[in-house]
Formats: sequence, structure tokens, C-alpha cells
Amino acid sequence: MIHFIDVGQGDCTFIAANGVTMLTDCGEDEVSADVISYLRELGVGRLDYIVATHPHSDHMGGMHRIIDTFDVGEVLIPHIPDEQLPATVFYERFLDSCEREKVPVTEVHTGMTIDIGSAQAEIIAPDGSFHEDINNCSVSFILTHGSNTFLFTGDSEAEAEAAMIQGGRLGKMTLYKAGHHGSAYSSTEKLLDIIRPDAAVISCGKENPYGHPADSTLRRIGRFTDHIYRTDINGSIVVSSDGSKLTITAERGA
Repeated sequence: MIHFIDVGQGDCTFIAANGVTMLTDCGEDEVSADVISYLRELGVGRLDYIVATHPHSDHMGGMHRIIDTFDVGEVLIPHIPDEQLPATVFYERFLDSCEREKVPVTEVHTGMTIDIGSAQAEIIAPDGSFHEDINNCSVSFILTHGSNTFLFTGDSEAEAEAAMIQGGRLGKMTLYKAGHHGSAYSSTEKLLDIIRPDAAVISCGKENPYGHPADSTLRRIGRFTDHIYRTDINGSIVVSSDGSKLTITAERGA
């Protein structure tokens, strides 16, 4: 099961298979109580893995509260050069919570795999090269469950997408979690021509000030699929995989 949790203008995805759990990002601090409630309603008491894709508050502003609330096995983060690490309260609280709760923090590397029950995530970015924009340092991975494949790219933009393509691990995807909330600078034609998704999910907030998702991005994705789900329109979106087919349900209709 994959839950694309509606956190407004932010990102939060919960993955579970055979009792193993992974939370990727959690949105701003102000929605952390909603995320905690959502997970508790699912019966979640432990998060085996947390992926903090990159240190921006719309992805991990409330992560310290998640770590303080749940039993957490391991936190996965990208390598960020010291000079690029944010001197922000939310990031300091995140590090403090990991230390206090004795949660190991691991920097990912390309090719690393994480077993999530009958599913497996393979890290495809970042590749260790320097990126001036921290968005392009986002942890990105391919999730595989049977014949179904899912691509998650955080806030990666064209520069990081090009590096992923160069890495040679990409191919056709069953579902694409659109990069950077559907930004005009993500979901490039080159990427989409390779992954050719059957469905896409865009996490973004209603009437957000960034214009996400961009009309140009919707057109590019629309070349491959009519099945485009958006948290600003559809609310939280749940995807169930039996290893061959997908069932997608949304909190609200389009």
C-alpha cells in the first residue's frame, strides 16, 4: 500500500508491505498532527524507515514530531555538504530528536536497496556530485513490487533528472510521483520519455503561490497518461498493488 497523504503544499508518502513501513517526508510542522493522526488511524506504531528527501521545511518541517511519536528504525537522508546544511530550527530539532531517541541516521548512496516486505526500494539519487540547488540533492528511489514500479524523486529538477538518466537505472514506471510538486522545471520530456508512466500523482496545495502544478508539466505527463491524481483536488490518494495490477482510490473525486 502507498498512501500519498494530503499535507497541502508539501510532500508526505507512507509505504507499507507485509508489516514493514516507510515514511517519505512529512510536510510542514503545522500539519504534523494531521500526519500522526492519519498514521495512527492506519494502526501504525513503528516506522521501520523514514526518508527525509532533502532539508526543506515543506518536506520535513515536522519530522522531529514524527520521530518523537513513533518507534523509528532508521532515518535515511542525502549527503549535503556542511556549507549547504540549513541553519534552521526545524532541521536542528530533527537532528536533536534523532539523537535523543537514538535513531540511526544514514546517508544514502546510489545502488543502495531497502527491503520493505515484499517490495524493494533502490536509491537512484543523489549520485554524490555537487548541486548548487538542494532540491537536486533529493533522495530519489524506484520502488518495485512484483511487476509494478514506482518512481519517487523528491524535489529533483532537470539537473538531477539528467543525472538519474545517466545512471542507467530508469525504465518504464507504473506510477510516477511527480517531482517538485509538478514544477515546470521537473518532469522533463527526457525523463518522461524513458519512464512513460501509466499513472501519476502530484502532491501540492490548493491555490499555492508557486503555480504548482505547472500547465506545461501537466501537458507533458498527459502525453503518457490520463490518470493524473493531485492532492489539491483529490485529497489523500491510496494505491494498492497486488504485484501485477494497481487499485487507486482518492479521498475526493476530480
